Amino acid sequence: MKSIGTSLARAALRKLKIDLAKISQPRLFSSMASKDREDAFSNPDVQQMLLNLHHSMVKTLIDSETKELPVCNFKQPEELLKALDLEIEKEPASNDTILDACKSVMDYSIKTASPRFMNQLYSGINPSCLAGSWVTEVLNTNLHTYEVAPVFVMMEKYMMRKLSKLVGYDNGDGVLCPGGSFANMLGMHLARVQIDPDIKSKGMGNNKKMVLFASSEAHYSIAKGASFLGFGESNVVRVETDKIGMMKPDVLDQKIQECIQQGSIPAFVMATTGSTVLGSCDDLNAVADVCEKHGVWMHVDAAWGGGVILSEKYKHLMNGVHRSNSVAWNIHKMSTGLVQCSIFLTKSSGMMEECNRFNAEYLFQPDKHYDVSYDIGDKTVQCGRKVDILKLWTLWKSRGDNGMAKQTDNAFENAKYLVDQIKKREGFRLVLPEFQCPNICFWYIPSRLRNKEENADWWKEVSKIAPQIKRKIMEDGSMMIGYNPLTTKGYVNFFRVIITNPMTTPQDMDFILDEMDRIGHAL
Repeated sequence: MKSIGTSLARAALRKLKIDLAKISQPRLFSSMASKDREDAFSNPDVQQMLLNLHHSMVKTLIDSETKELPVCNFKQPEELLKALDLEIEKEPASNDTILDACKSVMDYSIKTASPRFMNQLYSGINPSCLAGSWVTEVLNTNLHTYEVAPVFVMMEKYMMRKLSKLVGYDNGDGVLCPGGSFANMLGMHLARVQIDPDIKSKGMGNNKKMVLFASSEAHYSIAKGASFLGFGESNVVRVETDKIGMMKPDVLDQKIQECIQQGSIPAFVMATTGSTVLGSCDDLNAVADVCEKHGVWMHVDAAWGGGVILSEKYKHLMNGVHRSNSVAWNIHKMSTGLVQCSIFLTKSSGMMEECNRFNAEYLFQPDKHYDVSYDIGDKTVQCGRKVDILKLWTLWKSRGDNGMAKQTDNAFENAKYLVDQIKKREGFRLVLPEFQCPNICFWYIPSRLRNKEENADWWKEVSKIAPQIKRKIMEDGSMMIGYNPLTTKGYVNFFRVIITNPMTTPQDMDFILDEMDRIGHAL
């Protein structure tokens, strides 16, 4: 594994034309007699600091892929505070101090590149994506006008066209956002302006109450968005789901009819492809039927599950997405781009500008010396916007369409293997018989609770097991896996394994179960 990690690291360095041999022996800085040029990149000490730091970063990546090394070096908050030197003095710190501080950050942070980090909906670091991220930081620009970001504007316009066509929006458009929650909120924003364009100038006070709909398993960003945008959290209607967490279209239809009868406006329906916990995928065609019947904006939250559309085997999970009005998709999740790489797509080209344009004179002069349609800042409510497009482009360029599809298929194959192994092992119980996405949920039942009456007291004891095992694996650093209850289904604490890292193998799936059994057997 170490040789694989080394080759990946070298590949990342080759992207930047840096010779690993030249930085393999970090050295201490010379003492500086003068601070006049300490921040200049022409300063040899600054160059050496950056080369030494680069060496440490690459070593961290190599170590992260070595399964024998811990995923985390966990400290309780008080203990961590003592280990870190966070004080900022009046006088400037030396380059050595900055380097040591950066190393300390890496030492005490979670190694999300590890094949055994399966705690969140993101894991793994692609070398080409990392190269794009590094170049982005070196260029340090803002993605609002062609004037200051010509290359990145062209890249983003190209990728938004490509992604729009993937979801079936022939004339669609899109923008990169600061997270999936923001992308979902952008969909809510467009939906309300479509209902009443005067909202942009007069606000929502002159309208009937607008109501939003989502399944009981949908992401909580719909509630956050309702609060943030002024709909009000009480105007979010949660729709019942079936046994595997899919929204019931007939119940959605009923809820919308009730909304209309009460004199309110059904404004927005958020369907889900890949719910956060169970990985459930709503029937998009069935949801679209209801939305078209009532003329309601349909948004698809595919933040987690959007990667299925790249796979011939699994793209059926997004059948009907072309009938929606907008989509949120986080490439940094199933497709393993670097955090953050969140996309908002809409079927209606020009709709984003219509909602968000305010003609800021200092940015968007109409008489510039180039085609001002390439000034894309008015697509979003932001002014300053982080450049995320280069790492997306370098990730996709390095893999090609086939490689992006293979990434999705690999995650599902590992997930299927884990499900098969859980079914064979005593003491493990799946929350669902099968899962639509590669997040696998299960309970571990220790020996003392096996073959006992499964009453309320029994389940209360089962709920205590996951936190105890989680504490031990965090202290050991052997792996990272999350747990949670699911009150909408009446489930007590269970483990949720997220499988997305391309370096993860079936052997890692076996390790999860072996480690849990080792720790939990006697609990």
